[in-house]
Amino acid sequence: MNPVEVVQGTSPVILGLPHTGTYVPDEIAARLNDEACKLRDTDWHVHELYQHLLPNATTVRATFHRYVIDANRDPSGRSLYPGQNTTGLVPTTDFDNQPLWRDGAGPDDRDVAKRIAAFHRPYHEALAAEIERVNALHGVVVLYDCHSIRSHCPFLFEGRLPDFNIGTDNGRTCVPDVEQAIAGICAAAEGYTSVVNGRFRGGWTTRHYGRPDEGVHAIQMELAQATHLESEALPFAYDAAKAERLRVHLRAILERLEEIALSMKGEKE
Repeated sequence: MNPVEVVQGTSPVILGLPHTGTYVPDEIAARLNDEACKLRDTDWHVHELYQHLLPNATTVRATFHRYVIDANRDPSGRSLYPGQNTTGLVPTTDFDNQPLWRDGAGPDDRDVAKRIAAFHRPYHEALAAEIERVNALHGVVVLYDCHSIRSHCPFLFEGRLPDFNIGTDNGRTCVPDVEQAIAGICAAAEGYTSVVNGRFRGGWTTRHYGRPDEGVHAIQMELAQATHLESEALPFAYDAAKAERLRVHLRAILERLEEIALSMKGEKE
């Protein structure tokens, strides 16, 4: 299976989807324990949630599961959140701090290197190529990295997670107009809660590609899964009614980002 799926568009907005894939090669699946094979930590249905919201947007989607290797982690293995609980490049535990691998079957350095070459690198080569292509078209890019997580994960954070979690690495990965526009739409969304640079400040993708001084603006959106799932437990079924209410606000976000990007392009011309 191709580790990445790309749909090219003409908008200055690119959607990154690093965690919606569920493909696990047989030889890796055989090493996962029974609980891990349930793939609970998938960003369930996020690609469906964003589908067709901005018709001309480019999408770059990893097809492999984050238990194979996490496409939103630094390939060096450096932690995104030093001193805080998190999961690694090839995770050994899940979001509840439970082991993923059968006894003695956990990944070693050789496994990690192979998975970087087979999965992580191809995903980021494709994403980098699309950023370069879109930048050539417009002279500006907004990379919007799409994520979701259960609203209750005590190992990772206390209490209930807000519905919209906007991450810009404390303003480093985009210009203020981009952050403020998204924050404003989320804050005004009736019935939803939001935070900027709270528990999730943007993963490696956002931090690696966000170079606003070079015209590449990156932002991560971590959605609480309660906003669009029937239940945050197996089978993690999509709730179409919840999703349609949420999609109104997601569409407004993406359309506003496109508008801001095109205005930046106009200023350069």
